[in-house]
Amino acid sequence: MYDKFKRRIHYLRISVTDRCNMRCTYCMPAEGVKLISHEDILSFEEIHEIVSVAAVMSVDKVRLTGGEPLVRRNITTLVKMLSGIQGIKDLAMTTNGSLLKNLALPLRQAGLHRINISLDTLNKEKFRRISRGSEVDDVLEGIKAAQSAGFPIIKLNCVIHEDIDENDINDVKEFALREGLQARFIRKMDLENGEFSIVEGGSGGNCDICNRLRVSSDGKIYPCLFNDRYFHIRDLGIKEALEKAVICKPESGTVSKNKLYNLGG
Repeated sequence: MYDKFKRRIHYLRISVTDRCNMRCTYCMPAEGVKLISHEDILSFEEIHEIVSVAAVMSVDKVRLTGGEPLVRRNITTLVKMLSGIQGIKDLAMTTNGSLLKNLALPLRQAGLHRINISLDTLNKEKFRRISRGSEVDDVLEGIKAAQSAGFPIIKLNCVIHEDIDENDINDVKEFALREGLQARFIRKMDLENGEFSIVEGGSGGNCDICNRLRVSSDGKIYPCLFNDRYFHIRDLGIKEALEKAVICKPESGTVSKNKLYNLGG
């Protein structure tokens, strides 16, 4: 699929839940957020159908996001379902890593190809403060489990924001180098004011080569993270919603009322 700016659109990011077991200061308010009702969340069967139709339309790359995808019950079942779809060459996941210790091997065995793990700092107290109570050791154990499970590519996502300084960035860089991981540094985005930049160590934020569509956990396809326009799969059907999203994909991001915890960034 090509949009009107001749970009090949072949990457689908799917939020499997808007729930998360962390309350990171740069992502959501301390009191939490209004959650989508369970009956409105896409079922595994619906997600499988979306990816199957998208694959026929030349999508070959899928990433599962959240919220935190590992809080979705039986997530390995979904991974196994998606890994069997013909045409999907790259099946990945972004996770905060805190629940990965016991799930890394089952995810790999189910067919997950790659994994990105959020790690903003190695400082225990600072991590606890940023995440509002979570422990960095849980994430580090998750990283070790992913290494042991044999994931060929493990990336670390470090969000640069007001609580992160040069020492944190250097610590993450050195840790990644020492452990044979890839580090990506993402400056904090402000959707409502249209503030974003190209990811260091990745391609995110570069509108000229953007190749992705995003699916919310309640079935809305967003052509752009920094744009409020969406097409609802349940109203239009999968094929039509995908086609409209590609046709209406803007040349670049503007501003949006979307929230990162709903679309996974």
